[in-house]
Amino acid sequence: MLTPGLQTTGILLWQITNQSLNVAVNNANANKSTPLSNSVIAKSYLLAVSASCSVALGLNALAPRLKKLSPSTRTILTRLVPFAAVASAGALNVFLMRGEEIRKGIDVYAVMSDSEKQRREKEGGEVPSLGKSKKAATLAVGETALSRVLNATPIMVIPPLVLVRLQQTNWLKRRPRMTLPINLGLILTTSIFALPLALGAFPQRQAVGAQTLEKEFWDQGGQEGKVEFNRGI
Repeated sequence: MLTPGLQTTGILLWQITNQSLNVAVNNANANKSTPLSNSVIAKSYLLAVSASCSVALGLNALAPRLKKLSPSTRTILTRLVPFAAVASAGALNVFLMRGEEIRKGIDVYAVMSDSEKQRREKEGGEVPSLGKSKKAATLAVGETALSRVLNATPIMVIPPLVLVRLQQTNWLKRRPRMTLPINLGLILTTSIFALPLALGAFPQRQAVGAQTLEKEFWDQGGQEGKVEFNRGI
């Protein structure tokens, strides 16, 4: 998707591939207390693919027509089209795939102290759920959608902008075949250093004050009056 000058067929192919991966990731890492049906998965996949392809093709067609902008600015906007498509469709994909969680709620649990955790480990058995919370589900899905944008930002913004600058140098102009390996190197370097930071922006196991959820949970908080839930990834 970050290859400069990618044509329509390539754009469609890579957007479809990316959203196929997103559906698999969102399905595998969703909060399993509210299972997804095959029809919901199929509908989410089709809508996300349509959104990403529409954004990518639409912005690719729009950028060259912005005649009031300088050629360098239009080039930069064109290079950022994949980010806009991936970020918007990725966030939409999360809401579509996990919308059932928002409608039905997800399981929340009382936060246990260290001594309670040790006792639970010795006794065995599962921690009982306090019930399903729609507010917790909204927070979990919203943070996951935001994390998709954060994950895409460093990889899909930094390399294209750096590559645009490098392509203006005489060295790369004389060696156009080096564009692809340099682009791949920039993506790899950015992934190594920036992606872990983006992934760690929100904890998978989220703890919040019981008072921030529905009234039925206000008196059921555990340690420090908090409850926790699985946000997903």
